[in-house]
Amino acid sequence: MGKGGMSHDNNGDDDGGENLAAWLVAQNTLKIQPFQLPPLGPHDVRVRMKAVGICGSDVHYLKTLRCAHFVVKEPMVIGHECAGVIEEVGSDVKSLVPGDRVALEPGISCWRCEYCKEGRYNLCPDMKFFATPPVHGSLANQVVHPADLCFKLPDNVSLEEGAMCEPLSVGVHACRRANIGPETNVLVMGAGPIGLVTLLAARAFGAPKVIIADVDDHRLSVAKSLGADGVIKVSRSIQDADEEVLLIQKAMGALIDVTFDCAGFDKTMSTALTATRAGGKVCLVGMGHNEMTVPLTPAAAREVDVIGIFRYKNTWPLCLEFIRSGKIDVKPLITHRFGFSQKEVEDAFETSARGGDAIKVMFNL
Repeated sequence: MGKGGMSHDNNGDDDGGENLAAWLVAQNTLKIQPFQLPPLGPHDVRVRMKAVGICGSDVHYLKTLRCAHFVVKEPMVIGHECAGVIEEVGSDVKSLVPGDRVALEPGISCWRCEYCKEGRYNLCPDMKFFATPPVHGSLANQVVHPADLCFKLPDNVSLEEGAMCEPLSVGVHACRRANIGPETNVLVMGAGPIGLVTLLAARAFGAPKVIIADVDDHRLSVAKSLGADGVIKVSRSIQDADEEVLLIQKAMGALIDVTFDCAGFDKTMSTALTATRAGGKVCLVGMGHNEMTVPLTPAAAREVDVIGIFRYKNTWPLCLEFIRSGKIDVKPLITHRFGFSQKEVEDAFETSARGGDAIKVMFNL
């Protein structure tokens, strides 16, 4: 199971208290139960969780017990967007001490395979990632994690902002993959949490103009308040795509160099491929549909490159610097806060699943 622990029938942490966690025990059923931590290895740290955000994948696991090809087959601790305070360090840990506030990168790669050795550790086939079955997550009082995946927070960065490094990392990795810079005009399809952090990242990378499109007026208003140069209300109907492409291009007032599809549906990807300039790039970030029917041949004839991303790599230091320096403000994305009781865990997931005005739902432990 990798780091994180085992049996929910035992008591937990090393200081004699009971370590509790939010366990996904059945479809639509979360229970706060004891969570036994693994022994602290020489390069590990024990972290008391303080801030844990809810991701769309967490909600997906709760509703369907699966996300893409990952299937929950036995009870699993949920959560992976997190920050906390160091309680204990392993014998060989020199970089951290008890009391340090840290943001946790949730994936432990093998560091032996070809992908890891060439630096693309996010593609490691043996990745052990918080709350990706069968590995337990981090919505718990305490977790054990490798010290080198715990990043010390600058003094002016809060624990909640530290937890937001995880979703922000997706936007940062996407911008790196697409080579966003001061000469790159950007279109973002989808103004959900990932679309919004991609907007923030693109701006921080120097994109001179960022337009965002979505079906929801409230999310578009949030995007506008976060600095989008223009927002376009679109429909869910593929029949409207051609007309909407013209509206998007008019709003940009220049060629669209890169489009990020942060939804991942036939309609959004078709719009992205058509709206992007010849020789431009479309980066597929969202995974709404596993299979799509899209106008790929016309896009290929215009040499539009299609690139994908999977999670992120080496993003935490840059995310923390963007937040520390004020180049990115993630605080407006945190719309709802809950404590760590059985009722609050249930209410928080209901709030996140409902959508509406909820963007990022955060637990304060």
